[in-house]
Amino acid sequence: MTSKNKVVIRIAGNDYTLVGVESDEYMQKIGLYIDKKMNEILFRNNRLSTSLAAVLTALNVADDFFKCRENEALLDKDKKAMRLELERMRSENTQLKEENSTLSSRNTSLQLELAKREAELGEVRSSIDKSNKSNKAMIQKPAIGYDM
Repeated sequence: MTSKNKVVIRIAGNDYTLVGVESDEYMQKIGLYIDKKMNEILFRNNRLSTSLAAVLTALNVADDFFKCRENEALLDKDKKAMRLELERMRSENTQLKEENSTLSSRNTSLQLELAKREAELGEVRSSIDKSNKSNKAMIQKPAIGYDM
């Protein structure tokens, strides 16, 4: 069995004893909130009776409550939308990582192919250079028995 706390609070100049399972600090906070709301109403119209001020305070607190619930519902809706967007982005991120991996592999393959082709090109150029040198040497050597 939970122990009950007993707290005296002051609302609009009157003392009230609250008994409950909530902490003393929490019950004091609730009392201060109601006292503030009721004093705001009485300040605006000091001719109101305490009971009418209490009813208006209750209406104001109910208004605060319902606005908070509406706000909570909107925030919950936003949170659900954000979660869906997060899941979509995670899925897209996974897809892009896979695509990046594929492209990276393709890039590596193409770089290897390029290196092979450059090596082949180097061999062809070297062969052409040797052939050109050989042809120049033949052109520069006079043929035997050729008179001018």
